[in-house]
Amino acid sequence: MDYAEIGQRIKKYRKVRNISQEQLAEMVNISATHMSHIETGVTKLSLQVLVDISVALDTSTDSLLFAPKSLSREELSATVMQADDRQLDFLSRMVSCMKACL
Repeated sequence: MDYAEIGQRIKKYRKVRNISQEQLAEMVNISATHMSHIETGVTKLSLQVLVDISVALDTSTDSLLFAPKSLSREELSATVMQADDRQLDFLSRMVSCMKACL
């Protein structure tokens, strides 16, 4: 099990939800330092902390433990929200074309 990858997924979901490391740590009743160590893979997280983090981030434990095969709705939404005007125009045209092909 790659704890650094799990930590990166936790960080990704936390950022999508616009939650700071300190806020998430408080939500799961651990120290901010411990949360930092979890996100960087320096320390292993317990099953209880994993469950608490998944509840706080409103996601499944599977999505934190395993690499997604495709973007989640949240990740897709975050990608679109962070797109500049040129990227948004391109994405819009691409989605329209793909939808017409379905």
